[in-house]
Amino acid sequence: MAVRLGSPNARGDDGMPELTQDMKDMIGSQQCFVGTVSKDGVPNVAPKRSTRVLDDSTLIFSEGTGGATYQNILDGSKVSVAVVNREVLDGYRFLCRAEVQSGGELYQQAKELSLKTLGRAPHGVVLLHIEEIHSLKPGPGAGKKIA
Repeated sequence: MAVRLGSPNARGDDGMPELTQDMKDMIGSQQCFVGTVSKDGVPNVAPKRSTRVLDDSTLIFSEGTGGATYQNILDGSKVSVAVVNREVLDGYRFLCRAEVQSGGELYQQAKELSLKTLGRAPHGVVLLHIEEIHSLKPGPGAGKKIA
């Protein structure tokens, strides 16, 4: 199934949601907030400055603190990522399945960057495999699933 990347409800050949260029640009220029939940059902939201696009259906961030977000992910929490651009009143929420890597090529790249910028290695890198995309644009489509 061929899908134009710019389509508001783009899906790849595997049926998984794909990021549009607008989404990629917003992730690259705005603060992303990551939501998780603990084993006991306690919600957690944290800014993750290192959130970036890995590929058309995956986000990635370096886990520097090893706090509640990281523990919740290790415990199996699904992840919600919100990004908004208040200047243009638009945004997206990505519902994701998380995968933690504490070794390998992606981790080594993140480690080199963290050592250079922060002086310490990250606990791991978290890959966020996008399962759904929702609009956070105000109006009748607010919160609606778009991919």
